[in-house]
Amino acid sequence: MSEQSGLDNLLPDEALLHYEGGREAERLLNSVGQLELARTQELLSRYLPPPPATIFDVGGGTGIYAFWLAQQGYEVHLIDAVPLHIEQAQRSSESQQARPLASMAVGDARQLNREEASVDVVLLLGPLYHLTERSDRMTALAEAHRILRNGGIVFAAGISRFASTLAGLFEGKLDDPEFVKIVQGDLTDGQHRNPNNHPDYFTTTFFHHPEELKTEIEEAGLQCQGVFAIEGPGWLLQNFEERWGDSARRERLLEAIRWLETEPSTLGMSAHMMAIAHKSAD
Repeated sequence: MSEQSGLDNLLPDEALLHYEGGREAERLLNSVGQLELARTQELLSRYLPPPPATIFDVGGGTGIYAFWLAQQGYEVHLIDAVPLHIEQAQRSSESQQARPLASMAVGDARQLNREEASVDVVLLLGPLYHLTERSDRMTALAEAHRILRNGGIVFAAGISRFASTLAGLFEGKLDDPEFVKIVQGDLTDGQHRNPNNHPDYFTTTFFHHPEELKTEIEEAGLQCQGVFAIEGPGWLLQNFEERWGDSARRERLLEAIRWLETEPSTLGMSAHMMAIAHKSAD
């Protein structure tokens, strides 16, 4: 089932332009995106309730996690702010008719079209970094809290405050004075801006300090179980494809990331972090 919310301009124009290029559909299937995908799936599998539970995938892009979860027997509802992503998800659904998504819609993380206490899991794997104002992030978290049943779980991703600095060092981007200015802004207040829309420098976003992500989760009334590194330092490997292509080396890489996944002193080295929290009984 698909529905159109009729909402427009849920993201800044430059962010919509970034995603309308269609790159998100393949991003997690290539290069270090494969590590982000594998680790996100690992963390979800570790803490999700068993199917059939109801999952609201808010900001779920083209549905790469939504379809994977539906295949396991979950009732999955996909929401995204980019109309192209929902169109791509609708096309993908044609190849998964045996385990379809329960719904797909263009929508706003700050205003979910769902009744109170009616879902078991909310995925926020994108909204908290695309909502650059703290008040908007808190509204999105409040909405997640509202629609969750008691005991329900939130999986909320953030981009590390230090991601651009590390990418600049390891990928040579700090040779570009334009990128240096972007990094300086990130480190000052977490507000990532790409004024010239350079295709490799991402788009308008907010980069969390690890403790900041935890604080926002808890201030929304959720009980934070932990903040976990998704890629850890593994995304910085210069020979990533070689390691990932060797099954034994890939497993050693994943094991090392698990060793460090909650270590406070290295958490910020991960490009992405995931806070896992639950809604306690009133």
